Amino acid sequence: MNALEWRVAFSLSAVYAVRMLGLFMILPVFALYAHTLPGSTDLLAGIAIGIYGLTQAIFQIPLGIASDRMGRKPVIIGGLLVFALGSIIAALSHSIELIIVGRTLQGMGAVAAATMALAADLTREENRSRVMAFIGMTIGLSFMAAIILGPILYTHAGMSGIFWFTCGLAISGILLILFAVPTPLHIRAHRDAGIVSDYLLKALKNTALLRMNAGVFALHLVMTANFLVIPTLFRDELSLATLDHWKVYLPVFLVAFMGSIPLIIVAEKRHKIKPMLLGAIALLVVAEILLALGYGTKYSLLTAFSLFFLGFNFLEAIQPSLVAKYSAVDTKGTAMGIYNSTQFLGIFVGGIMGGWVNQQWHAAGVFWFSAVVAALWLAITLKLPTPSFYTSRVVRFTGTVADWAAIYQALQKVRGVYEVAIVAEEQVAYLKVDKKELDEQGLRAILGAAT
Repeated sequence: MNALEWRVAFSLSAVYAVRMLGLFMILPVFALYAHTLPGSTDLLAGIAIGIYGLTQAIFQIPLGIASDRMGRKPVIIGGLLVFALGSIIAALSHSIELIIVGRTLQGMGAVAAATMALAADLTREENRSRVMAFIGMTIGLSFMAAIILGPILYTHAGMSGIFWFTCGLAISGILLILFAVPTPLHIRAHRDAGIVSDYLLKALKNTALLRMNAGVFALHLVMTANFLVIPTLFRDELSLATLDHWKVYLPVFLVAFMGSIPLIIVAEKRHKIKPMLLGAIALLVVAEILLALGYGTKYSLLTAFSLFFLGFNFLEAIQPSLVAKYSAVDTKGTAMGIYNSTQFLGIFVGGIMGGWVNQQWHAAGVFWFSAVVAALWLAITLKLPTPSFYTSRVVRFTGTVADWAAIYQALQKVRGVYEVAIVAEEQVAYLKVDKKELDEQGLRAILGAAT
C-alpha cells in the first residue's frame, strides 16, 4: 500500500475505534450502575444497553446510501455530532429513562457504512481488502479495550464520566475526519465495499446470507444478554470490586484472542471453515450451559466465561469472511451492510430479552435462554452450503469499451475466473477468482485489448 492508503487505514481505524470505545465501555458496568437509579429495573437496564442497536440497525443503511449523494464526510461528521449529543444527554441524566434517550441518539449516529465507503473511495481496488481488514481488526481490539477500560473509568469517574469521555471520543473522531482523513476526489457506489440500494433485495433473497444474518443476530444477542448478569456475578460470586474486573477480562480476552488465531488460520488455509463454524457455535452452547449450572462456583464461572469468548472471537472473525464467500461478487458490500445491521439488531433484542429474562429468572435464566438461542443458531447453520474459497478482484477499464458483452464473455473464459459482474457505467468488472489458478497474463491481455 502507498502512503495515502496507510494514512487512510490508520485514520479511519481511529474513527472506528473511538466510536466502538464509546458504545461498549458501559457494557461491563451498566448492570451494576442501573440499580442505583430510581425506578430502574432489569428490563429497563437491558433497554438502555441495547437500544442503540435498534437505531444503528435502522439508520446505518440509509446513511450509507445518503453518503453517495451528500458526500462521505458531511454524513460522518453529522453522525458523530448526533453521537456526541446522545453522550451529553446520557452524561447529564439522573434517570434510566433519560439514559435510554441518550443511548437512542448515540445509535442514530450510524456512520459505519459511510466510513467504509469513504475508505473505498480513497484506496485502490487491489489494496481495498487490506484496508478493510485493518479496520476490522481495529474494531475487534476496540471492543476488548472498551470492556477492560470500562470498569476502571467507572470506578474513578462514574457513569457520567464514561459518557463525557464518550463525547470527547466523538469530537476527536470529528477532528480526525476533518484534518487527518483525506477528501476523496470522486465518490462512487462501490459494490464490493458499499451499500447499493438496487442490490438490497438480491442480497436478501440469498438463503445462505440469511442464515449468516441469523447467526450474527444470535451471537450479539447472547453476548449482550450475558453482560447484563456477568458484572454482577463477578461482584457477588468472585467478590471482585468493580475496579478489579479488568483483572478477569484482560487474561480471558488475551487467551481467547491468541487461541482463536490458529483456529482462523486452519479454517481458511485448510478450507475447514464450515465444520469449525459449527464447532464454535457448539462451544457457545456448552459455555452457556456451564454458566447456567456452575456460575456460583469461581472456577466454573471463569472456565465457562473463557470458553464463551474463545468461541465469540473466532465467530466474530470468521463470519464476515463467510458473508463475502456466499454473496454474489457485485453484492458483497450490500450483503455486509445488511449483516452489520442485523448484528446491531441482535444487540437490541439481547438487551430487551436478557433484561426481561433476568427480571423473571435471574442469571441462570439468562444463561439457559442464551443456550437455547445458540442451539437454534446451530440448527440453522447445519444447512449452510459448503463455501467456495475464491478471492474478490476488481478490474477497472480506463479507456472506452465498445462491446461490454464481449468483455464479459472473454472474462468468463479466463482460467481461474469463476464469477463475473460488469458495471458498464462505472467501467468496472467485479470478479471472483482462484488465485492459484488465475491466468494473470490472459486477464491483462483482455484489459489491453479493451483499452
